[in-house]
Amino acid sequence: MSPFDQLVDEAWPAPHRVEAEGWICRHAGGVTKRANSVLPLGERDDLRRAVDEAEGFYAGLGLPCVFSVGAQAPPDLDRELERRGYRRADPTLVMTAPLAEPAPGAVPDAEIHDSPSESWLRTWWQVDGGRHPDGGEVAAREWAERILGGVGAGYASAGAGMAVGRGVPQGDWLGIYCMAVDPGARRRGLGGSVLRALLAWGRERGASRAYLVVTMANAGARALYEGEGFGVAGNYHYRIAP
Repeated sequence: MSPFDQLVDEAWPAPHRVEAEGWICRHAGGVTKRANSVLPLGERDDLRRAVDEAEGFYAGLGLPCVFSVGAQAPPDLDRELERRGYRRADPTLVMTAPLAEPAPGAVPDAEIHDSPSESWLRTWWQVDGGRHPDGGEVAAREWAERILGGVGAGYASAGAGMAVGRGVPQGDWLGIYCMAVDPGARRRGLGGSVLRALLAWGRERGASRAYLVVTMANAGARALYEGEGFGVAGNYHYRIAP
């Protein structure tokens, strides 16, 4: 059984969540589909009723119902959602890599702190925040900071804060999140510097392997990760209610 559905949920925790028989309805003010979707972990006795209940949860919040459909979702769920008119969105790859010993004398070209600075937040939000519409930017930023603060993590930056990333130690695993480079600072190797620094930082904290998630459409990021030794280990996608 793939561990990635749970790892991703733990590393990107929605502040508001309701669990029923292994399915988790997550809410974070609309900030990221990941934190505002149903995570269906395992079979339910009555699949249609389970979907009805999830739809009722999000209707009560005035939000569309979204499902994250990964390796642990019931086999018939995708078909049921398609029957209801849910559209498929954002096919995403899970990529993994072993954490190798750094080269002798190698010094990570990035700083890592245990909380995000204002410049870190600004860079990440500039790249990623425009995808989070409802409720206004101030409210969305507050929800985002609640997600980030929900679990211990390291916050890396390079190039005077023009490139950032987040590492989440999870036992043997290190989760890589929030990789973002200011549009004006791209193609200078800053993203690679942030990634390598996080991998070294994670190894120091006992992790032996790393994972990350990246949309299939993001060819540039995929090329960066492949160049650093990551390979595809799984996938998931979303289903969004009509």
